[in-house]
Amino acid sequence: MTIPASSENQSTPPTEPGEIPKKDGLVSFFRRLGPAGLLALAWTAMPILGGILLLAFIGEISAWLQDHKVLGIGIYVLIFIFSAGFGALPTYSQSLLGGWAFGTVNGFLAAWTGFIGASMVGYVVARTVSRRRVERLIEENIKAKAVRDALIGHGMVRTTAIVALLRVPPNSPFALTNLAMAASGVRLLPFVIGTAIGMAPRTLAAVWLASEGAKRGDDLVDLFSRSRVEVIIALVLMFLVLGIVGTIAKKAVARVSRPKAVENASD
Repeated sequence: MTIPASSENQSTPPTEPGEIPKKDGLVSFFRRLGPAGLLALAWTAMPILGGILLLAFIGEISAWLQDHKVLGIGIYVLIFIFSAGFGALPTYSQSLLGGWAFGTVNGFLAAWTGFIGASMVGYVVARTVSRRRVERLIEENIKAKAVRDALIGHGMVRTTAIVALLRVPPNSPFALTNLAMAASGVRLLPFVIGTAIGMAPRTLAAVWLASEGAKRGDDLVDLFSRSRVEVIIALVLMFLVLGIVGTIAKKAVARVSRPKAVENASD
């Protein structure tokens, strides 16, 4: 008499090495991410809520900063570092605020310093929360590991260039990018240097825009919402960066898939 196979033996077909079984799905993936998944959700929602709160008091904040130049710059930089580092406030609006209150030169130096400090804080938070979970998930997936190695696995210069490239688009989410790069294994030095280089153009543009608006007597709230040209530039840069990174990723995936295709052809 034949014994029917148990339900345990009739499990889903084995997957190829490094692939996640289909039954795991998105819920299981987030469960495996652990606190890093929750941090990603928080760093998606918090800048939006923080931006609304900042806009509600932007007039009082900008007036106080303008009245306390030296002290105001110091407090502005400290708040920028920790609010952006912990993903509480949007960085673009804080850059505009710096240009509005301090002018182009002082505003740029203050905002740029804030970005660099915030990247360090965000890096430490991301590495502490993720506890190498993301790195382990990447190591388990052959294609993800190939893409990671192609992007950041070829020395400090290339890693720094990739980090800088990802930072250039004005609509690149600062906190989420911190989490993605730090949790995936980017080392601190190329992370900070790449951030400083990549953030410089977008920071200068935002600060200059706000500084010129202040000289013309524009309303700061209107300046935050009136950005058609900036949106177009942001989209162009975003697609350019995605195109470059996507090309590198496709080549990496093709490289690890090629032996398999050759074996199938020979069979």
